[in-house]
Amino acid sequence: MIKIAVLVSGNGSNLQALIDANLSGQIVGVLSNKADAYALERAQKANIATAVISHKDFPTREVFDEAMHQQLLAWEVDVVILAGFMRILTPTFVNKWQGKMLNIHPSLLPAYKGVNTHQRVLNTGDRLHGCTVHFVTAELDSGQSIAQSAISVKEHDTVASLANRVHRLEHFIYPQVAEWLCNGQLTWKDGQAYFRNQVLKDPIRFASW
Repeated sequence: MIKIAVLVSGNGSNLQALIDANLSGQIVGVLSNKADAYALERAQKANIATAVISHKDFPTREVFDEAMHQQLLAWEVDVVILAGFMRILTPTFVNKWQGKMLNIHPSLLPAYKGVNTHQRVLNTGDRLHGCTVHFVTAELDSGQSIAQSAISVKEHDTVASLANRVHRLEHFIYPQVAEWLCNGQLTWKDGQAYFRNQVLKDPIRFASW
């Protein structure tokens, strides 16, 4: 059985969606850089091991990332899933988990990499918004996109309303992609994603909401 670790920094709604999905893989640990992250409580209620490694306790990002890496090795993890983990990872760490680490981003990548995506969509007047699950690479929000789901931006949408609606998309598609990685339908070889043994040229698009 595939062993999964989830990295979190906050509320953990995506972690909850992964827990509730009853994946064929097992979430063996939840790691947070913040001791007060509510996601840790979600994990504990599900009898999942937790660890707190504060970035403030380390002199450099590299040393912090190595401490996280050692915890993942201790849990004998196969797959790492980022679920609201608010730290930029070093290339050294990312390369150790290349093809084994997923992230979800609240935009239709490659548009709107980085933060404040909902406000930026409103500022530009885009008609579509959504989320993307992608493999993690050293360049921020630039790993190969695996799946996307979109919503129509409404005339009276706000940052809060967009965030709530995109979260609902996230909670649907993230567990699905995680399951594909667990059951072997999604694989990574030589810097390329494969889905059901075929090169994944474009992200799989779930129905727009």
